[in-house]
Amino acid sequence: MAATLELKYFNSYWLKKLSNIVDNNPVDPNDASQPSGYANVPEKYNNDNANDWFIEEARIRGGYNNTITDLGVKAHIVEDNPNNQNRFNTLIHSGVFNSRTGINQTNEFSVGEDITRSVDPAKGSIQKLYAEDTNLIIFQEDKVNRALIDKDAIYSAEGNAAVTSTNLVIGQIVPYQGEYGISTDPTSFAIYGYRKYFTDKKRGCVLRLSTAGEIIEISSYGMHDFFRDQLQQTTSRIVGGWDMHTKNYILSIQTPLTNFVAQTGGSITNIGTDVTLSLNAGNTDVKAGMYIYQYTSSGEVVGEMLGRVRSVVSSSNPASFKCDITHQIAAAETIAFQAQNYQTLSFDESVQGWTSLLTYRPSFIFSLSSTLFTTNSGKLYQHYGSSNYCEFYGLVEDSDVTVVLNAKPSTVKVFQTINYEGSSDWTVDSLNASSGDVAQVPISKYVLPTNLSSFSTDLFTNSFKRKENKYFANILNNSPATAGEVVFGNNMTGVKGFFSTVKFSLSNVANQRKELFAVSSETVESSY
Repeated sequence: MAATLELKYFNSYWLKKLSNIVDNNPVDPNDASQPSGYANVPEKYNNDNANDWFIEEARIRGGYNNTITDLGVKAHIVEDNPNNQNRFNTLIHSGVFNSRTGINQTNEFSVGEDITRSVDPAKGSIQKLYAEDTNLIIFQEDKVNRALIDKDAIYSAEGNAAVTSTNLVIGQIVPYQGEYGISTDPTSFAIYGYRKYFTDKKRGCVLRLSTAGEIIEISSYGMHDFFRDQLQQTTSRIVGGWDMHTKNYILSIQTPLTNFVAQTGGSITNIGTDVTLSLNAGNTDVKAGMYIYQYTSSGEVVGEMLGRVRSVVSSSNPASFKCDITHQIAAAETIAFQAQNYQTLSFDESVQGWTSLLTYRPSFIFSLSSTLFTTNSGKLYQHYGSSNYCEFYGLVEDSDVTVVLNAKPSTVKVFQTINYEGSSDWTVDSLNASSGDVAQVPISKYVLPTNLSSFSTDLFTNSFKRKENKYFANILNNSPATAGEVVFGNNMTGVKGFFSTVKFSLSNVANQRKELFAVSSETVESSY
């Protein structure tokens, strides 16, 4: 039926007709105020054609001859080739932004102006940009370039460059010397002062870029073979960052994770060290050193770390393990055992070398106010602020130091003793000579005798003794007999070879500061 709308003002209106309310199939048949398909229809519409209209005021504040609102002109152009283009080697910039004057043109990309700059596509895609002073450093997969910002270079006939001011946002692009790039690992980038650090996985090296434009392979400082092997493997991620606390470049090379899903048994696993964790079935995939995480039905590891496996007690049904647990694990909970293969190292400019291997696997690394922060499993962690030594992501790790004894490298020697200067509690886990001789281990830590009985027992124990605040132990040979040997094994003193490799370890459960200053060995020249 027809509807008459009475308008009492000399204004313009937009009249918008809704479809008949009966055709909208209301969600509630007894309430026609909310028909399906119209989320905000004015309430209490009736089945009345006269009320099925939207009336919108077209003039501001409803005033006579006030500004009228309209959709305006629709500007459009027919694109001959509307397909998307992926220009992986090109930069583009928008208009200016000035907070003082209120100018904001960051959403304007005028095709009538020269707003793009391209680098050599043969050198791969652009992976990272870094602005330094009035230069823009461009990291490609196989090349590093710099672009002038708000200036350009004019070259004379002799090839000398003169920098001039210009209205160009991105000026001339100049490549750095050397065929190096950042591969596809922009997360390896770190900066401190005028030094930039990054990795080139394709060439198996770690690099440093200085302001002078010189790219140096810092991986060649005694670690060329190591990085060549590690970076050429199937690495899933390389993370780099600068440690403001120690003034070191931290680099973590991470391989793909391997998960083994299991379900716990019928008892709760509480927080603690060397706690027994039982499963509801047998499991031969879980090994010592794996980390424990929560698991979801969607097949993703979520939440923070639950703990770490110390040792395997039994792989048969039900499997059980000795673990360090940081968060309580409920009974019959689905968990994931994760094998984390990674190498985290630190590079120190003051010694021009790689100083330490670190026992944590960060997702990101950054420093703030001389404090190092890393992330793991979506959680933020502050380093050097914990009351526990060698605690990373809730787990206390043991420390170990491996040294090579190589005095008089061209002489075959018999290593008779192992000596060190530093704190007590250090033990020797392994001692091997280049000839294949193996020492009897472990050489246990020094324990202060408190009575005559413990003193006499200590004399015949394979442990460190203290003399003049230095620690020493005799090296007992534990090598198997070879053809022609009459005296062998623990009937001999020392191990023979050009050099020997010794691994010291320290338990940090006591949470005390321990140091290792120097390691030496008493040797005699072998009679061959």
